[in-house]
Amino acid sequence: MTNTFNLSPNPLVRFLQKEPKEFTKSDLIYYISENNIEIINLRYVGADGRLKTLNFIINDLPHLDSILSYGERVDGSSLFPYIESGASDLYVIPRYRTAFLNPFSQIPSVDILCSYYTKDGKPLETAPEYTLRKAHQTFKRVTGMEFQAMGELEYYIVSKRDELFEAENQRGYHESSPFCKWGDFRRKCMQAIAKTGGKIKYGHSEVGNFTLNDFSFEQNEIEFLPVDVEEAADQLLIAKWILRTLAYEHGLDLTFSPKITTGKAGSGMHVHTKIVKDSRNMYVDGNGELTNTALKTIAGFLDTASSLTAFGNTVPTSYFRLVPHQEAPTNICWGDRNRSVLVRVPLGWTSGAQQMITDANPLEQPQSKADVGNKQTVEFRCPDGSADIYLLMAGLTVAARHGFEKRDAIEYAKERYVSVNIFSDEHKATAEKLSHLPDSCTASAECLEQQRSIYEQYQVFSPQLVDGLIKRLKSFDDSNLRRELENDEEKTLNLVRKYANIG
Repeated sequence: MTNTFNLSPNPLVRFLQKEPKEFTKSDLIYYISENNIEIINLRYVGADGRLKTLNFIINDLPHLDSILSYGERVDGSSLFPYIESGASDLYVIPRYRTAFLNPFSQIPSVDILCSYYTKDGKPLETAPEYTLRKAHQTFKRVTGMEFQAMGELEYYIVSKRDELFEAENQRGYHESSPFCKWGDFRRKCMQAIAKTGGKIKYGHSEVGNFTLNDFSFEQNEIEFLPVDVEEAADQLLIAKWILRTLAYEHGLDLTFSPKITTGKAGSGMHVHTKIVKDSRNMYVDGNGELTNTALKTIAGFLDTASSLTAFGNTVPTSYFRLVPHQEAPTNICWGDRNRSVLVRVPLGWTSGAQQMITDANPLEQPQSKADVGNKQTVEFRCPDGSADIYLLMAGLTVAARHGFEKRDAIEYAKERYVSVNIFSDEHKATAEKLSHLPDSCTASAECLEQQRSIYEQYQVFSPQLVDGLIKRLKSFDDSNLRRELENDEEKTLNLVRKYANIG
C-alpha cells in the first residue's frame, strides 16, 4: 500500500520515510552513505539575501560526522556590513530539517541550510534567520498559536523575441502554450523545488508580457502552500536559487525585479498567512466567518504596513511598482477579494464547497462535511522580489503579534475595511481618508525609525540590525527619484538593470 512518504517528490523523505522536521544527524549520515553522496554543501544567506555556499568533499565517516556536528568558520564581515573585520569569525551550523539533494550538481551532493553562531556558541543576534526564529518563538509564547505563511513568487523571463503566437500585451494571465513560451521551464523549476522540499500549490503564467528592444518579457508565478513561517522562508530562498540556476543553464535571463518599465505589470511577492492552533485555522469560525483572531492580525499588518516595507520593498525600483491606480497597493486598508487593497482576504471555500464537486461530477456523492476554513488565508500584498525573505517573514510575524497586543485592534481593522475599488472616482472620498505606503526607500527608513520599538520588543530585532537597515535604505537618497525619472524611460531602464538581480 502506498503511503504518504512514498508520494513525496523529496528523495530524502522517500528514503528515510519521515518528514524533514524529524531529520537527525544519523538520518543524514545513513542517506549519504547509502546513496553514494560525495559532497556536502553548507548554505547560508548573506545581507544581500542570496544563498552562499561552502563545499566539502566527504573524506570518510568521521569527517562527515564532523561537518554535520560542528559546521565551519566563515568571515562574517564579508557577509554582513554591520560586522567588523577585527572580530568577524562566525560559525555556520547546519539545520538538518533543511537538507536536500542538490538538483543541479553533476557530483551527487546534499545541501543543508545553516544558522550563524558567535565565538561563544550563541546564535548571532543580527542574523536574518535567527531574527525570524525569535519572532516566531515570541509569537507562539504570546498567543499560544503557530504562525504560517506562503509566498507567491513572481518573475520575468527575458529572451529573444519570438513573433510566433505572441500573447497580447499585458494579457498573459494563465495563458497556455504556444502563447506562453516558458511553461515547460516553469514546470521544470517546480519539479526541482518540490524535490528540495518546497511545498508548491501551483504555477502559472501571469499578466505581464511585452516586448522591448527585440526582447520578450514573459511573467510567470509559482505559489506555495502555507507552512510554518520559518519553513516558508527557507522554501522561498531555495526556490529563487533554483529559478536563477535553471535559467542560467537554459541561457535565459530571469529577474524578480519589482518593476521593469512604466505601464507594465511589476513583480510582487505577495505573502499569505494563517494562524493555526491544534491543526485548526483560527482565521475563520465553523460558519466560515472571519474571527477576531483574523481581525487582530489584519490590524497588526495595517498598523505596521509602512515600516514593513523596510523588509519587503528594499530598493528604489520597489516604489516604481507601488504607485496609485495600479494593482499593487498604495492605500493602507483591507478587503475581501478586492485586489486594490493592501491586505486581502481571498475567496475561500466557505460555502457550497460540498456541492460544487458533485455538480461538476454527477457520479460523485456529496461530501459529508466540508472543511470550510482550512484554506482561508490573509494576504499581505505590497512586498516584492527585493525582499529580505527572512526579515520580511519576521516582520510579518511581529506585526501579527502586535495586532494581538493592540488594545483597539478589532475596531481599528473594521474602520479600515473597504468593499470596493477605491481608485474609482465615486470612492475618491474614501481613499483620501486612508493612510498611504511610503513612496521611497528614504521614506521607508523613516517609517522604520518611528516604529522600531515594535520590532525590537522582546529582543526580536536587534537594535544593531535595525540601525543597519535604516542606514542602507537612507543611502539610496531616493526621495524625489520617482518624479525625476517619471518620463525618462532610458534612465528608468538603467536603474532597473542596476537592481535586476536583487534578493
